[in-house]
Amino acid sequence: MGVSGCGKSTVGQLLARACGVAYVEGDDLHSPENVERMRSGNALTDGQRRDWLELISQQLALAHARRAGLVVSCSALKRAYRDVLRRGAQDLQFVHLHGAPALLAQRTAQRVGHYMPASLLASQLAILEPPGPDEQALAFDVAEPPQRVVDQVLARLQPSAGADAGN
Repeated sequence: MGVSGCGKSTVGQLLARACGVAYVEGDDLHSPENVERMRSGNALTDGQRRDWLELISQQLALAHARRAGLVVSCSALKRAYRDVLRRGAQDLQFVHLHGAPALLAQRTAQRVGHYMPASLLASQLAILEPPGPDEQALAFDVAEPPQRVVDQVLARLQPSAGADAGN
């Protein structure tokens, strides 16, 4: 979880591979209407995110029912969003990727082929509610290389590295 440019997809794919579990790119589950809104530089409202969060929660619930690990990349910017995701898998483990705004802006501006414009980073940072202590999320600074972040995640997840992991 985290704002645009924090490396959710990269870290999520590496983590899924390391754990030998499936990976779901949360951005792929947005409706065409939401993709167009973001492409046009419009931040999504809570209501516009609702169906997207429910789809991700359903993916988590399916994996949980099968007792299969799953890594999902998803911004999950607010606690209320994370609560929707936890309905799919109550033991969901969040990995919060965070970094200096200047680094995130640089990364977002350099991305190629993504519909999310760099102009929306500020709106994401403005609404971000970092996980509280009671959410027991793991937090990592993305100034570190992605593989190092994954290694640190794995070290902190042990012995449950094969369990559901939300990223």
